[in-house]
Amino acid sequence: MTLLTPLPPGLRWYHPAAWISTWFGSGLLPKMPGTWGTVAALPFGWVIQSYFGSEGLLVATALVFVIGWWSTAGYIAADGRGDPGMVVVDEVAGIWLTLAFVSQNAEGYIAAFVLFRFFDMLKPWPIRTVERSVPGALGVMADDIAAAVFAIVVYILFVTYTPFLQG
Repeated sequence: MTLLTPLPPGLRWYHPAAWISTWFGSGLLPKMPGTWGTVAALPFGWVIQSYFGSEGLLVATALVFVIGWWSTAGYIAADGRGDPGMVVVDEVAGIWLTLAFVSQNAEGYIAAFVLFRFFDMLKPWPIRTVERSVPGALGVMADDIAAAVFAIVVYILFVTYTPFLQG
């Protein structure tokens, strides 16, 4: 019995597309690859935001989006499925975008995690439309950006209109 999901045939563990698309193997963990990938992205987001601020995190998000698009295309080509669950670099881009708009403290990061995962798993309209209408690796990446936008809006509304969080 193996603890990790195997990579598709034709994609070796040492290929950059394997490492990036599975976010250093976190997407190969069992049961909840998207959640594992999101958790694995949090410390990287914290470090980037600590050294470079929210602006730096936005730049990092754009970079990981482009590199993730490339690596996801490679993974999909090797796997043959449209959106393999093991590909979690899209979650990295989504959670980093969300983190750029929340407070850099435990409460902000927990809220970002919960809201992002909620919208990424639920996929309300128009997130589901993005997922279904944008083909290939771009669609894999884009629906998580849409989920991040929903999470950001809900977070901002909650912080703005909830008096006990204002201080």
